[in-house]
Amino acid sequence: MITRFQNDKTFALEMDSTDPLKDFRDRFYIPLQNNGEPCIYFCGNSLGLQPKAARAHIEQELKDWERLGVDGHFHAKRPWLDYHEYLTEKTAKIVGAMPVEVVNMNSLTVNLHLMMVTFYRPTPSRHKILIERGAFPSDQYAVNSQIRFHNYDPSSSLIEMSPREGEDTIHTEDIEKKISEEGGSIALVLFGSVNYYTGQVFDIERITKAAHAKGCTVGFDLAHAAGNIILKLHEWGSDFAVWCTYKYLNAGPGSIAGCFVNERHLANSDLKRFAGWWGHDKKTRFLMGPDFQPIPSAEGWQLSNPSIIQLAALNASLEIFDEAGMDKLQKKSELLTSYLEYLIMDLNSDQIDIITPSDVSKRGCQLSVRFKQNGKRMFQKLIDYGVICDWREPDVIRLAPVPLYNSFIDVYSFVQNLKQNI
Repeated sequence: MITRFQNDKTFALEMDSTDPLKDFRDRFYIPLQNNGEPCIYFCGNSLGLQPKAARAHIEQELKDWERLGVDGHFHAKRPWLDYHEYLTEKTAKIVGAMPVEVVNMNSLTVNLHLMMVTFYRPTPSRHKILIERGAFPSDQYAVNSQIRFHNYDPSSSLIEMSPREGEDTIHTEDIEKKISEEGGSIALVLFGSVNYYTGQVFDIERITKAAHAKGCTVGFDLAHAAGNIILKLHEWGSDFAVWCTYKYLNAGPGSIAGCFVNERHLANSDLKRFAGWWGHDKKTRFLMGPDFQPIPSAEGWQLSNPSIIQLAALNASLEIFDEAGMDKLQKKSELLTSYLEYLIMDLNSDQIDIITPSDVSKRGCQLSVRFKQNGKRMFQKLIDYGVICDWREPDVIRLAPVPLYNSFIDVYSFVQNLKQNI
């Protein structure tokens, strides 16, 4: 990685001209300002941009529906019956899994509940769930409701990890220590692999190892990780993971989500689960028998047939990821985010702090910037300038320079505006 950045426009333009991934920006629609110029879009951690190929993928399915009706399940260009399988290998690459371990289905929180039905099995002696304080609200709501569903009380069954006093992020060794101390009573360890607020990347491998050593089940919410950082779920050994696809994976608002179940669980017929027809053994599915026989893969957790339109949009994006490669994307991500950090730090402003870890191994392509005063006013000025980013109460602006479609000149121009207004 380049360690000597320069704070001038020429440097940013040179970096863009030699960027091996620069042409991928043209594969996306960049929102325009009122003057017709592209905005600076730093909000891919909330909603990724639309791949230009998405329209053709979706229109193909609309044409097949128009032309074939129900026969599209068998005779569409990509038959709908098996459509989700076209995405399996590409999805597995994104999260570092074996193809049998992943499936695209439902939405993120639905998948989280389905996984907790299977993997959160509390007992009087082991009923607690360990999460990070400040987890995304949907995770907090899901966890609290699962605890209550099993007739336990979150006040005694929920453990929340907090940063040390005066700090914003959580030390891995503190998580390991908490698991070591209370692991005998913990049924499930559940972390967001990237904290949505601070941008901190948690060490999945170390947390998984610590949890398993104490007999705990462990899962991860990859909402801000899938398509953002390199993941090795199979190698790291976590029991399950879930994610959405509308953020870094650019599949569109409310798009279909993903799910990982570790291979070692797939043949375990004793696992409890909610069952649906689409998770039934494909060889006998259409015999319409009364007894559920799960597919011996992550697909066995499917309930209903998925939206083909949503799968088509996701497929358009996954094809781009497959072509670009996560290794190359992460290298550019580290450069872009480090350049943004360098330029912000070069402002020497006592009004702002970066609360995201400076260690590139502990963050993805997000910097969370805390404004000590007038942060909301600064956010509005950025909007007026043509920057699309994200405000989080009480004082943080989240910035996500995404390597597929953001440029070094985006970063430089953003900080120039920031400089004029702080």
